[in-house]
Amino acid sequence: MKNKGGLFSKMNKKQQKTMTTYLIVIIAYVVLEIFMKAGIMSSHIKGLLVPMIYYAIAAVALNLCVGILGELSLGHAGFMCVGAFSSAIFSQLTDGSMPDPVRFVIAFIIGVAISALFGLLIGIPVLRLNGDYLAIVTLAFGEIIKNILNSLYMGVDSRGLHLSFANQMALGLEPDGKMLINGAMGMTGTPHDANLTVATVILLISLFIVQNMIDSRDGRAIMSIRDNRIAAESTGINITKYKMLGFVVSAAIAGAAGVLFSHNIATIQATSQYFGYNVSIMILVYVVLGGIGNIRGSVIAACILYLLPELLRGLNKYRMLIYSIVLIAMMIINWSPAAKDWRDKTIARIKGCFHGKKSEA
Repeated sequence: MKNKGGLFSKMNKKQQKTMTTYLIVIIAYVVLEIFMKAGIMSSHIKGLLVPMIYYAIAAVALNLCVGILGELSLGHAGFMCVGAFSSAIFSQLTDGSMPDPVRFVIAFIIGVAISALFGLLIGIPVLRLNGDYLAIVTLAFGEIIKNILNSLYMGVDSRGLHLSFANQMALGLEPDGKMLINGAMGMTGTPHDANLTVATVILLISLFIVQNMIDSRDGRAIMSIRDNRIAAESTGINITKYKMLGFVVSAAIAGAAGVLFSHNIATIQATSQYFGYNVSIMILVYVVLGGIGNIRGSVIAACILYLLPELLRGLNKYRMLIYSIVLIAMMIINWSPAAKDWRDKTIARIKGCFHGKKSEA
């Protein structure tokens, strides 16, 4: 009997690739949930799942900027920091005054919106210029935001919000007042709203936004600027507008990763460990090893490279050696022409076998 094909076979290659990405994320989520429910997974690994996903979201955001827009950013950890603190402030101010899901959704929107606003403020002067100015400015932005938050004291009482860069006593809070940001000690008491389900939903939303943007008319305009700025400008494309669009969306998605971060950890501190330039470089490594412009590859690389050092922690002497070997192997597989040809042929052969079996049925 001749096989007429299902919904998947009627899609074009781009749609199939996008749908495959969604299915990989959903299947991984189901498998992880089964492992947790069955008690197979240790508490240590459980604690790594949400951080793994918010770094994957950050990698998606940075790949939109670096791979699709063609602009290098070294300060995406700064946008994560903005999203984390702004959403945490709202959650602490409204904790107990509204249902938890509603509060988290509003906090999420606030964190994303404020991160997008900072992306807009940075992009307005910088994206009009040619060259690598964005990398320098975003690097400075990430460090400035981190140092401002380390020096900031914020509290709230019946008279409203109080801010100071001196010390906690300078706020003059009433006895029943509440500290929100305590300088370098950061914020404590943010509701723990993030879990594997919430993180997976936000990852899928981020992938949906980025994939649809890439396939849209705006996405094609952005990629034409990346490939040949002069040719794009000669056809009437507004260079600044589309560069701004790509960068602001990238900053907003990085802010979403920050919201997950702040609602998953007991104490939020604007330290180099969480929001320093080294974190931005680490996310850039995920993007490069996953494939610049390859959104699915960024997610897979982030998950593997985040979990691997923790999984190898028992091998104290050989942990970093194995990690380095994996980094080199991923680089070769993704960027070596011979390895790419072998990978593409293998995937095509597997697909051919699969479709052959379906047609026989």
